[in-house]
Amino acid sequence: MELDGKTSSVVFSEDEASIEEPAGKGARRSRVSGIDRALQVIDHLYETGSPTGVYAIAKAVKAPLSTVYVIVDDLVEKNMLTRNGDGTIWLGSRLYHYGLAYARSLDFMSVATREMHDLCRQAGETVQVCGRDGDYMLVLAMADGPSHFQVASRVGTRVPLNWTASGRLLVGHLPEEERIELFKRCAKSSPTGRAEVDPGVLSASAGAAFQSRLSIQAGESDYAVACIASPICDREGQCVATISIVLPEQKAFSDENHYTAQVRTSAERIEKIMGWRNH
Repeated sequence: MELDGKTSSVVFSEDEASIEEPAGKGARRSRVSGIDRALQVIDHLYETGSPTGVYAIAKAVKAPLSTVYVIVDDLVEKNMLTRNGDGTIWLGSRLYHYGLAYARSLDFMSVATREMHDLCRQAGETVQVCGRDGDYMLVLAMADGPSHFQVASRVGTRVPLNWTASGRLLVGHLPEEERIELFKRCAKSSPTGRAEVDPGVLSASAGAAFQSRLSIQAGESDYAVACIASPICDREGQCVATISIVLPEQKAFSDENHYTAQVRTSAERIEKIMGWRNH
């Protein structure tokens, strides 16, 4: 990497294989490739979930500010990132198109999305397909119900596993000790203050919900919002995703059996179409 003194611009040479990290006295100098740095920047934005300034990004990924400026400028130029009016950086439209292409290639998401829309029409409520992203539950797809009831968690929303019915199901197949360690690490208090945070209690409820193929949560992540979820399990019996009905809390318990039967049937139908019902 060269610094052009006349224009104060940073130029990458064609054969530059990596970028050296600054190191303290006696410390081993590591080398990080340019593409690794680009992925660190993109991953940081994805994990934080909001636009961020270049300085904050450089500090978070522990990279030289000048290096991150060059990478960000290059990614913005290629529409991998976008620069807002206030100078903050966010994910770009090119990543969205890549994501759409990837989603189209997945048989599971195609099957699950069709079932999601069918369940939405049958139940008359908002339906979501959710998956696990490390210590978080991630909304993969969503079909809005016909009512005016607004759901805060949209596609791409990530919330701690202990906040939601789906989050518990997604780890319900894990051994008990592993579930307890996971919840020790990731359980957080929710905005409503009603989410369970005790690892032992969470592990037990996750295991029981998975065994019964049903998890119900009300008011833990959002006020007056309930979620009725069922696991979608692969050939090995591991929960790879969930399908859930999201609706007003008072409505969920007024006709609970109706919704629980519908969501269980939808999950089983997805497994059957995917050839996973022999687990």
